[in-house]
Amino acid sequence: MTSQPLKVLVIDDDPPIRKLLRMGLTTQGYDILDATNGKIGLELLSQEPDLIILDLGLPDVNGLDLLAKIRERNERVPIVVLSSRDDETAKVRALDHGADDYVTKPFGMEELLARMRAAVRHQLQVQGERPVFRVGDLSVDLVRRIVKVGEKDVKLSPKEYDLLRLLVQHAGKVLTHKFLLDALWDETTDTQYLRVYMRQLRRKIEVDPERPKYLLTETGIGYRLQAPE
Repeated sequence: MTSQPLKVLVIDDDPPIRKLLRMGLTTQGYDILDATNGKIGLELLSQEPDLIILDLGLPDVNGLDLLAKIRERNERVPIVVLSSRDDETAKVRALDHGADDYVTKPFGMEELLARMRAAVRHQLQVQGERPVFRVGDLSVDLVRRIVKVGEKDVKLSPKEYDLLRLLVQHAGKVLTHKFLLDALWDETTDTQYLRVYMRQLRRKIEVDPERPKYLLTETGIGYRLQAPE
């Protein structure tokens, strides 16, 4: 942690969850702001939190509507959504509405902390994009458009490179199928088309394409590029 603790706004109406988050995050050096509903959460935005943990199932407002209102007021603050295990549609919609990541209830504190760190790193990267991205043996030079695995140059088609570049720009963040399709193709394209390109990209980048360690699948939602530690 830095000398100035990161301020985390927790918006959740469940007392045990808030207690768990307060205890777990405080021990990691975070400052915690508590909101039991959406109204209080919006009011606490004035205290400029560095990250928001948002439960979608709030008593006074639809979680997705609240997410949209937060994004209207603050485009950059990282937002990690809490959602139920079976609600993939809500996860996709939350990501499309501007959430940076999601954690499924019940969750482990280590998983949440990892998602939080990735969301903060992603935001710092957006604010000052690095010309060369590195994770493990993979390096992507965004200026010279050179991709390497170890010392080996990787030859990509223009569309494969565009897909990888988009993932690099949002490393650590889940990108939904819809987001990727809208960004990379001019017209509505079947998700299977995206899967074909991802499969080709994995064959060129991953040591074992069937067990990828860089280009990760978020089942039913989209893809995530592993962020550097």
